[in-house]
Amino acid sequence: MRHQLNELLERIQGLQEEVEEEYRQRREEFDRRRAELAEEFLRTQRRYKVGLLRFLVRSRLLVALTAPVIYLGWVPFLLMDLFVSLYQAVCFPIYRIPRVKRSDYIVFDREDLPYLNLIEKFNCFYCSYSNGVAAYTREVAARTEQYWCPIKYARRIKGAHERYPNFFDYGDAEAFRQGLNRLRKQYDD
Repeated sequence: MRHQLNELLERIQGLQEEVEEEYRQRREEFDRRRAELAEEFLRTQRRYKVGLLRFLVRSRLLVALTAPVIYLGWVPFLLMDLFVSLYQAVCFPIYRIPRVKRSDYIVFDREDLPYLNLIEKFNCFYCSYSNGVAAYTREVAARTEQYWCPIKYARRIKGAHERYPNFFDYGDAEAFRQGLNRLRKQYDD
């Protein structure tokens, strides 16, 4: 009996080794195929890249002339970013408002796309930053509003932030007084 059990255990171990070898071979094949596809994907992406000179030649003159006006936006966006970061670093701990994670809103990854030329990459960097700062600022402002004045407006507003539906109805003083402390603690982020 002991001999049969040892033989079965050896066969099981042999089968496990075969399974592991098969998995190893399949993983290697998968990794090789993935590398091939990644190179092919990169080549395909690069075929769509418009060279810098051709890009500039194809651009309308007025578009090129207004570029400095657009890029002046760096100044107010940078100042807003600095102010909002300082504001929440100083005020949010005092009010016990959870801090907004800046990196959730300001994301830089589109400039890595191989089909973009240098100007397009810079434009994507600029748009990522400016829209990210705007979204970051909006969330900091929304949390501030939730703490200080979570009351809906009397008339409909466009583009209300995600926290707005939880605010108290306009003119509902009783709900405001009874629920303000509760709402000040409901950040669930």
